[in-house]
Amino acid sequence: MPNLSLLPLALLAAAMNAGGVPLRDVDDSYTIGQRFEQYRDKYPGIAWAPVTWREGQSVLFDRPYKNSGMRDLHIDIFKAAPGSPARHQGIVLVHGGGWSAGNKNHFYALANLLAQRGYTVFLPEFRLSPEAPYPAGMIDIGDALVWAREHAAELELSPDRIAIGGASSGGQMASLLAYAGPSGLFGEGRDRRANALIDLDGVLDFTLPETLKYEDAAKEASPAARWLGGSYGSAASRWREASAANHVGPDAVPTLILGSGIPRFTQGKDEVFSALDRYHVAHREFRFENAPHDFWLFEPWLPRAAAEIDSFFTQVVAKKEKAK
Repeated sequence: MPNLSLLPLALLAAAMNAGGVPLRDVDDSYTIGQRFEQYRDKYPGIAWAPVTWREGQSVLFDRPYKNSGMRDLHIDIFKAAPGSPARHQGIVLVHGGGWSAGNKNHFYALANLLAQRGYTVFLPEFRLSPEAPYPAGMIDIGDALVWAREHAAELELSPDRIAIGGASSGGQMASLLAYAGPSGLFGEGRDRRANALIDLDGVLDFTLPETLKYEDAAKEASPAARWLGGSYGSAASRWREASAANHVGPDAVPTLILGSGIPRFTQGKDEVFSALDRYHVAHREFRFENAPHDFWLFEPWLPRAAAEIDSFFTQVVAKKEKAK
């Protein structure tokens, strides 16, 4: 007879050794369903966003783009839909979830709308704080941007026309990569340059009083602290380094900030826009009224978000491209 008391350990060992991939901590606290239940009574008219495919539209799911040393990381590609305008523009979108949770599939509805407007959208998986702290996730999304650039030709894109964007914590990460990535801060040797930035309600400066009021409220237990390896009091230099506003320079890219209208989530915007003005870099802002923080997940805000992103590329980024 087998020793049943050893069975759980045997199952654990088998799980760890299956495919040579060890177990890892996963935070599943942030889901679209959880947010919908949180918002349904506060925002009348809120609705789940449908994902409706056009004939001939295609998505490439779970393509491995790098190995972290422990496991493969994957990326989904929403190809520009047949019959859509020929934008020849790629967008890498980084999902939110407080740096510890979330999933690339949270962006499926927005990616679908953008693909139907002619954009090719890349949705990368990256290491979250329960698996690896900063700067691991930043290195991952930088490598995802590199992967998109290296595969641009086969997707009928120019390597020089790949933008970076993200929502909430993903917006913070995208902004930091857009402004600091080309310096080599998150990996040297390959070009981590985007041609534009889209920040959906992502913090731009961790060190402002209004930011610290929320992001450092629980000190070491705060989501930002768990990601950055300590509270502001114990890791201030890292909080400053992770603040995108501190990296805006003359090579900054055109920037779009889409906000819910809740001030805490776009702290640092004024400093960033002031710096962009100083360097004569185009920027645009759109703020919803009476919208939830996660406006990109739900109707009726999602279609407007897609339209504003499209307008930004056609009216702002394209103008810069023509001026080159």
